[in-house]
Amino acid sequence: MQSSRDPTLTPSETAAWRGFLHTYAMLVRELDRELEAEHGLPLHQYEVLLVLARSECGRMRMSELADQVLLSQSGLTRLVDRLERAGLVTRERCEVDRRGLWARITDAGRARFETARITHLEGVRTRFLDRFSPGELTVLADAWERILTPPS
Repeated sequence: MQSSRDPTLTPSETAAWRGFLHTYAMLVRELDRELEAEHGLPLHQYEVLLVLARSECGRMRMSELADQVLLSQSGLTRLVDRLERAGLVTRERCEVDRRGLWARITDAGRARFETARITHLEGVRTRFLDRFSPGELTVLADAWERILTPPS
């Protein structure tokens, strides 16, 4: 269904959209660089450890994990391969569905995550959160929720 609105963006719409994209790219690049330099742990690997550390029993089905960390199934498989070689994650067969696999965080993975977590949260705070007042953060959180909620 085509909209009757003018397809071009106004200057403020362009600034808002491009600002969002550039800000996201810059923040991810800087947070990734910092985690890699201080902990040898790229941001995507940190995100996998974060999701697993917060999950029930420290494990999650690979398909669910891929959805949580916004990676394709094959992209997650390659990332988990690297985490497994580093001893941070193990893979286990699913008892109910023998074709399914679980990814489980190891004790070494938890320790690495907890150390990197401090660096990551400080980076998020200084590069993003500290730039806004509590009221502005509430407005941003509400805006993200509006975007993530499908229209009814």
